[in-house]
Amino acid sequence: MTDASKTDIAATSIDSLLAVMAQLRNPEGGCPWDLEQDFHSIAPYTLEEAYEVADAISRGSMDDLKEELGDLLLQVVFHAQMAKEAQAFDFGDVVEAIVSKMVRRHPHVFGDESHRTAEEVLGRWDEIKAAEKAAKRQQSDSLLDQVPANLPGLMQAAKLQKKAAKVGFDWPEAARQGEPAAPLVDAAAPVFAKVAEELDELRSARSLSEDQLEEELGDLLFSCVNLARHLKLEPDAALRRANRKFRGRFQHMEAAAPAGLKQLSASQLEALWEAAKAAQSRG
Repeated sequence: MTDASKTDIAATSIDSLLAVMAQLRNPEGGCPWDLEQDFHSIAPYTLEEAYEVADAISRGSMDDLKEELGDLLLQVVFHAQMAKEAQAFDFGDVVEAIVSKMVRRHPHVFGDESHRTAEEVLGRWDEIKAAEKAAKRQQSDSLLDQVPANLPGLMQAAKLQKKAAKVGFDWPEAARQGEPAAPLVDAAAPVFAKVAEELDELRSARSLSEDQLEEELGDLLFSCVNLARHLKLEPDAALRRANRKFRGRFQHMEAAAPAGLKQLSASQLEALWEAAKAAQSRG
């Protein structure tokens, strides 16, 4: 096995990273923590790194994006190294699989098909993907089985709704084709009404159990994701933006109260919050 200490780890070749990972997992002189890991223990870090990439993009930081993409690539290499040790596959197999898939799913680029609009390409992508799953005997009778059940809630809801919309299960006003597009907010009027309906149901749920209350809240959140879809917005990106806004305002409050926020009354906290909002608007 390659000794990472003898490897030029500053090189741009993927071989350098593969060698580093192999040495980290080497029972002779490797890293004790890395050696203890398996696919299940590493999976949460893989998800975390993907979100770090999304965060860097949302902040527009190219330096951070470069670093976070490296961290995400390390996760791929980590999984591939463990698979190699289990004699299941290696990094080369991962690369071969994705290259083959991209070529196969882009016949308009690598083949003789002539689909050119984004809508045509997406439709053809779905057809090819469905055929691939059928060939592997992984496709069931449900269209929704194509959406992994372990995706984060907001992302899973959005994907489920998009799949259902492909067969016409959508608000008619929002599904019209070939007509002049009305303003998004106006076109989404029935979805706004659905959000209001779910909110009213939650508000009136005084006698429900905790389990039933959770169900009603889930219905409200699901309808909010549907609204985001019809407004052509990504719900997760919108929520992360709200999180950043709240973080900034709360930190402004903390800076304005060096003795601590716990010592302040509710009215004082509200005044600081309003001041933070005003400062953020000016910024």
